[in-house]
Amino acid sequence: MISSLRGRVLSAGGSSIVIDVGGVGFHVNTTPALALASREGGEASVHTTMVVREDSLTLFGFGTRDELDVFDLLIGVTGVGPKSALGVLSALSPEQVAEAVQRDDDAVFRKVSGIGPKTAKLITVSLAGKLVAPAATARPAAVVTGGAAESVLAALTGLGWSERIAAEAVDETIAAASDTEAASVPTLLRLTLSRLGPAQQSGRSR
Repeated sequence: MISSLRGRVLSAGGSSIVIDVGGVGFHVNTTPALALASREGGEASVHTTMVVREDSLTLFGFGTRDELDVFDLLIGVTGVGPKSALGVLSALSPEQVAEAVQRDDDAVFRKVSGIGPKTAKLITVSLAGKLVAPAATARPAAVVTGGAAESVLAALTGLGWSERIAAEAVDETIAAASDTEAASVPTLLRLTLSRLGPAQQSGRSR
């Protein structure tokens, strides 16, 4: 079983990347946000799981261990395939998935392509007690933002940016973003990458 990969990005786009590890190119299906964050020629580190079918062996990779753990739980739910599970993590952070399950809020899952009402309800029922949502505070929005920020920071550092530069960019992005933008991992990652820009390439080589 391949549990992680680290190497040079040969190509990235859509919802997949190809990572060169020791001269072997591994095709990894991932979220559009992580594919967007990957730069050809740069280094990437992903947590992976292999889905085995009779006619295929498919790798799925994520920037954080939490995303991988949620993915594994999702594909264990009847009616949820790898593509649908990837769709959930493309729209929601692990913290948001946990919160939706804790609230028995299946509406957020119904918004994901390929997941109908029955499957959405089954997700909340099947995952109940298996995920830990962030502790409630006087500012719930800040809790969600914190979770998204941690996921984005982990993705950026895994892709080669220094933790200091990545953290500063994430903080600046959150300060300028709306609550909705700051709570979404894909949106926050896209906005942070836009803020980092090509000028940060020198910071990644330090």
